[in-house]
Amino acid sequence: MRLLCVFFQFTEEKLGQAEKTELDAHFENLLSRADITKNWTEKILRQTEVLLQPNPSARVEEFLYEKLERKIPSRVTNGELLGQYMTEAASDFGASSPYGQTLIKVGETQKRLGIAERDFIHSSSINFLTPLRNFLEGDWRTISKERRILQNRRLDLDACKARLKKAKAAEAKAAALPDFQETRPRNYVLSASASALWSDEVDKAEHELRVAQTEFDRQAEVTRLLLEGISSTHVNHLRCLHEFAEAQATYYAQCYQYMVDLQKQLGRFPSTFVGNAEAAASPPLSASPPAATLPLLQAVSPNTVDGTLNPADVKPPASGTRKAKVLYDYEAADSTELGLRADELITVYSLPGMDPDWLIGERGNQKGKVPVTYLELLS
Repeated sequence: MRLLCVFFQFTEEKLGQAEKTELDAHFENLLSRADITKNWTEKILRQTEVLLQPNPSARVEEFLYEKLERKIPSRVTNGELLGQYMTEAASDFGASSPYGQTLIKVGETQKRLGIAERDFIHSSSINFLTPLRNFLEGDWRTISKERRILQNRRLDLDACKARLKKAKAAEAKAAALPDFQETRPRNYVLSASASALWSDEVDKAEHELRVAQTEFDRQAEVTRLLLEGISSTHVNHLRCLHEFAEAQATYYAQCYQYMVDLQKQLGRFPSTFVGNAEAAASPPLSASPPAATLPLLQAVSPNTVDGTLNPADVKPPASGTRKAKVLYDYEAADSTELGLRADELITVYSLPGMDPDWLIGERGNQKGKVPVTYLELLS
């Protein structure tokens, strides 16, 4: 009977035909904060999994191993596999040949990059993904369970309120219309019996309401304590986020150092990427820095002051300058730089010894250094 009343209460609420006990504003705020935390934690978790393992098949495999509570087998990274292929190819091409020697050097670096990637994935999985997953599969499930119980207690409370309201209305109606006459004593007896019956029903409904109110208040307090624990969850996730960022910074620093070491082994330093395009045996790849295809001036010392470039005194080369389209606005940091506006066209060229990330740009009578990343070279 009680479950049936709860069902009717839920149905009438959905139809807008019954009153509903509203939670206080602080409690509603806690509920909203918990829902937001759960939703964003899920999104961050899923996207981090994609970042660490882009292969969806591999992610499904890892998920199945995890659900079966079995150890996930170690997987060779793409960098390690590429390094292995390069080393094997060097053996076939001849390890003493220039090509074979270079394959070995690059292959070893790829293996080191792959190992660094594997360590980063492992560290991030333990220090970042696992705490997020534990929250969703542990704390959040507990919160959801207690919220469902609270919802049932609230429906039960509102059903008791509705029952008491109806009983009081019937009791008042029976008392206001006794329907008895002196010539008809039987009607008086029946009316008195009905009034007493509704009075008993009111007493019973009031008792059930007190019990329901007590259970609701107790469950509301339990749920409130769990929801307030979301703040502790944020603190824990903040610490995990710091560890993830630190692991990522370490990984990229390792990758950079490995590539610098490789460049030294190959005799290719970053400054050597700035050269005359005509001296190259083949056109540079699109991924190479744009400055690699720019003409160079023959001397830089007359255009420097205390070792610092003085763009105002730089003379453009007689031929070979290039046009560039500005991709983004850029505010000059000092007098040696040239401010840029998106979509404008300027003339650019390079100087020997310049940082490969910068070029000399000219616009009319204005001249100064400009960052390569803000330009699209056109010719």
